[in-house]
Amino acid sequence: MFEFFNKLKTTVSKTTQSLVSNVVNNVSQEAEFSEFVLDDMEELLIAADIGVSYASELTDKLRNQNKIKPSQVKEFLKEEFLKILDTTGSCELNYKDGDINIYFITGINGAGKTTLIGKLAYMFKNQGKRVLIAAGDTFRAAAEEQAEIWSQRAGADIVRRDKADPASVVYESIQKARSEKYDVILVDTAGRLHNKFNLMEELSKIKSVIDKNAPDALRESILVIDANTGQNGLQQAKVFKECVNLTAVALTKLDGTAKGGIVLAIAKEFGLPVKLVGVGEKIDDIKPFDSGAFISALFE
Repeated sequence: MFEFFNKLKTTVSKTTQSLVSNVVNNVSQEAEFSEFVLDDMEELLIAADIGVSYASELTDKLRNQNKIKPSQVKEFLKEEFLKILDTTGSCELNYKDGDINIYFITGINGAGKTTLIGKLAYMFKNQGKRVLIAAGDTFRAAAEEQAEIWSQRAGADIVRRDKADPASVVYESIQKARSEKYDVILVDTAGRLHNKFNLMEELSKIKSVIDKNAPDALRESILVIDANTGQNGLQQAKVFKECVNLTAVALTKLDGTAKGGIVLAIAKEFGLPVKLVGVGEKIDDIKPFDSGAFISALFE
């Protein structure tokens, strides 16, 4: 656990600088929260990608009050950040023993969906589960090839049908999982945001196939967001929330970015819990998100 915490601290170090250190260093030496200090603080919070409305809400809490002093801003932010993450509910992935567990993975092309699926497959395999990948991004050859490579690395099986209707691939995967007693189906999907209507149609059709053929098996609809996208992640979340009933977020490429504040923006804007976080490039570098550990790593 200590080793993981140290890795998490390293992973969020750039976010710590942008989201905590910059604000604390600029504010904590002041005697009072003047309008000038609060405006400066708000700009720094917005620059750290927590979102305009949340940054405004935080600074508004410090206006016209005397209890909290600028020297206490670090403790104030830590408490507020933890509070907003806790409002989203449990960070644990839903899973049910003795049944098929379907994880519907969505996100734009390049966000890291297929890589996440490979790492999830490896995680579940290490827990002794039988894992099947449904390669639902059927019109992008590179996506299917990548899914095949990851399935081999993770020791999972795959249903792949190039150029086929994605919903038919998912249907076939459900039938195979049921007849051959698989525990987990990981559904890869397309993410072509430039044609929103087609994307929504495709994802809705896949969702309908799952609802009709395995109505109680859908455990999570997970949106994969590349942490480097910062505030663009909010727009992605909005589009995919319209397409499917999202239940969680997986944040990839958190290492090496200063934009990890997007975790807080998503929690505030959509009430979605982050349940998985990428902390590196190795096959086992996907970890369950822990809001307490994340906040502690940010502020230490």
